[in-house]
Amino acid sequence: MEERPAGIQDSDVRDALRAWGIDIVDWRYAPVGFGDYHWSATDTRGRRWFVTVADLTRKSWYGDGTEAAFRGLRDAMDTAAALRDGEPDGRLDFVVAPVRTAGAETVRRLGSGHAVSVFPLISGTAGHFGETLTPHDRSLVVDLLAALHRTAPPPSARALPPDFATRPQLLAALAELGDPWHGFGPYAEPARHLLADHAGAVRHRLDEFDRRAGELKAGGAPLVVTHGEPHPGNVLRAGERRLLLDWDTVGLAVPERDLWLVADGPDDLTRYEESTGRTPDPSALALYRLRWALNDIAEFLTLLRAPHGPTPDARQSWDALADTVKSLAAEA
Repeated sequence: MEERPAGIQDSDVRDALRAWGIDIVDWRYAPVGFGDYHWSATDTRGRRWFVTVADLTRKSWYGDGTEAAFRGLRDAMDTAAALRDGEPDGRLDFVVAPVRTAGAETVRRLGSGHAVSVFPLISGTAGHFGETLTPHDRSLVVDLLAALHRTAPPPSARALPPDFATRPQLLAALAELGDPWHGFGPYAEPARHLLADHAGAVRHRLDEFDRRAGELKAGGAPLVVTHGEPHPGNVLRAGERRLLLDWDTVGLAVPERDLWLVADGPDDLTRYEESTGRTPDPSALALYRLRWALNDIAEFLTLLRAPHGPTPDARQSWDALADTVKSLAAEA
């Protein structure tokens, strides 16, 4: 995020790092990503860290309220750490997982609505969301996903159904298109007009989502450990190595939850099948592609139907909302 977290001072975050035994000598805010807040840091021993403060009010897929969000985030971070720290024959060294405190915690509360976790700062080049991977990079990431999906799940891994937790917010916005969305901020009314223009298409895609989700549940496909968001923005290039970042969405699901974001044709899917013995389901791929778009629309609408100003983050939400709604409607 470009904006800093409301109510959280740099000193609050630095104080929290004492639980990790980290004494900072260099400290910089990193305006990257969307949804969480990040700092890069160097400690007195020359070790470099990447510090993340999660906004627990924006983790609705874990459940209602900040307590449920914290428990879900803790389970996700524990899962990532377990995948990284598995036995020698099960260790996944491409998992960039949080380091533990002296008390073995992967995440700690920070105030009432935030939580902090600490990661090693690894030299490399991260991609960005929407970037097109080269065939070589795609094959490397497909191989990482195949290895992840073959791994036995840690006890902390949660089963994640295809349903998206932000659906009530999307339905509420669709139901309230007849009245102006005044009092929220500069992008609320443009968002209402945009959604009103494409409401029929969005409802049609919701019906399609329900049909495909019903088919997936009825099929009873076995679940595997999935990352959830293995898009280029969460892939770190470190020489010939490819590492996966941002594991807060990790959980048990069908492999198509990951594959739709990476595979770009039959060659990628064949490579995955040869590595795992599992044939990807085209309908499940379509389901998770659609789920991503609907969830994004709901999240952006939630942000723009709340108090906001003409900030860079609000503008980014509006631009992304417009692109996603128009793309979804064009495919209806």
